[in-house]
Amino acid sequence: MITSHLRNGLVGLALVLTATHAEAARLEAITEESSYSYLENGRVAGPASEVVVATLKQAGLTDYAMAIYPWARAYDIALAEPDVLIYPIIRTQERERLFRWVGEFEEIQTVLYKLQGHDGLDVHELADAKAFNMGVVRDDVRHQYLRNEGFTRLVISASPMDNLRKLLAGQVDFVPLSPRDARRFCEQLHIPFYTLEPVMTLEQITAHAYLAFSLGTPDDVVRRATEAFEQLKQRGELARIMAP
Repeated sequence: MITSHLRNGLVGLALVLTATHAEAARLEAITEESSYSYLENGRVAGPASEVVVATLKQAGLTDYAMAIYPWARAYDIALAEPDVLIYPIIRTQERERLFRWVGEFEEIQTVLYKLQGHDGLDVHELADAKAFNMGVVRDDVRHQYLRNEGFTRLVISASPMDNLRKLLAGQVDFVPLSPRDARRFCEQLHIPFYTLEPVMTLEQITAHAYLAFSLGTPDDVVRRATEAFEQLKQRGELARIMAP
């Protein structure tokens, strides 16, 4: 039979163990494959991933795992699960209350590309492109924007690289990409960068890429990471890492 004193002691121990577990919850840092984050020799690498590693180290948050998913899957995980760090994620008004924002990596431009020398695809403004097949990545900010603007000929891919491959295969007429992504993907595919012809810069989709936590992440973790990110920025390390 458990006495009242022993029972109280066990309850107290359980509370301590629960609190310790909450503090020790392992973080999952998730991203998609892009010029900012990619697999290299079996590990997640890239400039944005390097910033994440430096931030977590500075914050003393050493228990974490990193993984690459298709963007739609990464986004769903970050929406549904606690202790998730997603990056780089575009900060929009619609997403503002869905995540806990840490800091901005950089401003990302979007350029509309077609294949060099492909005639008959003349567009003078973005709305003209509605008459053609447009490649997009499922549920990313460009997909959402173009869908909201009434584009119906959207061909959806799981990743930016797959999106570019469809352009090269003639399955789509245009793809919106950041110049950084476009250049790296051409290098990976061993094709000259001039294979892609820039049509226009889409100022409407110029965006700010952030590091953000899921809503279920503890306040202390978010605070420490935010302070650490700001320290990296103040020391110039963020600019050094993210330099092209």
